[in-house]
Amino acid sequence: MFHSLLNCKERLKCALKRQTLEIKYKNAGWCFVTPAALLIFALNFYPMVRAFFLSLQSGIANNLHFSGLRNYARLFQDEQFLASVKNVFIYFIFQVPIMLFLALILASILNDDNIKFKGFFRTVVFLPCVTALVASAMIFKSLFSIDGLVNTWLISTKIITEPVNWLQDPFWARVIIIFTITWRWTGYNTVFYLAGLQNIDPRIYEAARIDGANSIQSFFKITLPLLKPVILLTAIMSTNGTLQLFDEVQNMTNGGPGNTTLTISQYIYRLSFFLNPQFGYAAAVSYAILIMVAALSFIQIKIGDKEK
Repeated sequence: MFHSLLNCKERLKCALKRQTLEIKYKNAGWCFVTPAALLIFALNFYPMVRAFFLSLQSGIANNLHFSGLRNYARLFQDEQFLASVKNVFIYFIFQVPIMLFLALILASILNDDNIKFKGFFRTVVFLPCVTALVASAMIFKSLFSIDGLVNTWLISTKIITEPVNWLQDPFWARVIIIFTITWRWTGYNTVFYLAGLQNIDPRIYEAARIDGANSIQSFFKITLPLLKPVILLTAIMSTNGTLQLFDEVQNMTNGGPGNTTLTISQYIYRLSFFLNPQFGYAAAVSYAILIMVAALSFIQIKIGDKEK
């Protein structure tokens, strides 16, 4: 009886020690998480909530008054806003699929064990991502200027007889912006696909080769299905980035010619700092981007789930 009581007492002490350790670990975890959570709340969630209430107000600068959903109704009648939406969707429809396809091809090539200097080529592919946004935009602006390298080369090879003002032509300005964005961000997505490819068991490809599958069949039947989660992730991130496009357009064309390259973020910038500062309406335009990104991401996720 006495021994059983001692055993119970020891078990109770052990249980109390375990509980004490668990409480200490939980408290330590909260100590690490709380500062980051407070910063995220202060720098992300609070501004989002504040921007929503601001979007319900109208007026100029500090003379704001509550106007309900008037700013959101104004969006459907604002020609500049509708033009910016059209432009970003043109960028999205053409640039995102091209970029993701190129990134997937590059990742497949760089994942081949037979390629020499893989580290060098991977670095080269990723280098555009670490280039400053303003610097890369200015490089392409100078390349496609009237006296730029592109016109000089085309004239020297007699493809054209007179220099072309590429960035003042609505069609070519959009093409150059799409090319610039693709050049900059393809390597970024390549890294994601490369990481995904390296997680695929090589024995799956060996089994496919034994069954007579060629490289193209393996790509479409093995690589693509196994990379669907990564492809979905990069598609959502690319959609988010394209709909918020600002730096390249601001530095290359400033939205011209005639608002044919204007983006939504650029229009928000103009509303906030140039067009008789309209902070309430600018906040409403910002929430329009949020709604579009959320809707497109939801559609992409649903399509990805159906294809599993």
